[in-house]
Amino acid sequence: MEKIETQRLVLRPVEYADLEDVFEYSKHPEVGSNAGWKPHESLEETRQIMQEVFVGQEHVWGIIWKENRKLIGTIGLIKDEKRSHEAVRMIGYAIGKPYWGKGVMTEAAKAVIAHGFDMLGLQLITANCYPSNLRSRKVLEKCGMVYEGCLRMVETLYDGRVVDHLCFSISKEEYRQCAKKI
Repeated sequence: MEKIETQRLVLRPVEYADLEDVFEYSKHPEVGSNAGWKPHESLEETRQIMQEVFVGQEHVWGIIWKENRKLIGTIGLIKDEKRSHEAVRMIGYAIGKPYWGKGVMTEAAKAVIAHGFDMLGLQLITANCYPSNLRSRKVLEKCGMVYEGCLRMVETLYDGRVVDHLCFSISKEEYRQCAKKI
């Protein structure tokens, strides 16, 4: 899988050597709750999740902060279980709290969206966020994604709460129009 480089970031495959960095951001209560998973409680729990979700997965990257070469989050283009078209993927991401509000996730997401359309030949990229996750919604809007609506009572979280998803997408044509404006 190819690396993707931006001004401040390198996106590269997640490796088991990233265990401590992944655990560091995954144990924070606000990071997990915004992404829909229980904050990690141990390195072993993180190792198991890395094996299932990150390591060796196609189109899933660790977000490396160039300044200190530290893995600060993850981002990927995964199958959208709500859509069966093969040229559709869903973007998902999480990032450590110290990097919130710095435009880091917008920078990473724009690079991954460009990769999806330009290199993978996708026709549509989707995303979901919880209504309470205003930061994620802003990232999606800054990336040119269009709000499709609210899918109600779609997910039961680890703590038993039932939540809605705000659904967004951007088509290849919409992406091209956004790119022309820049």
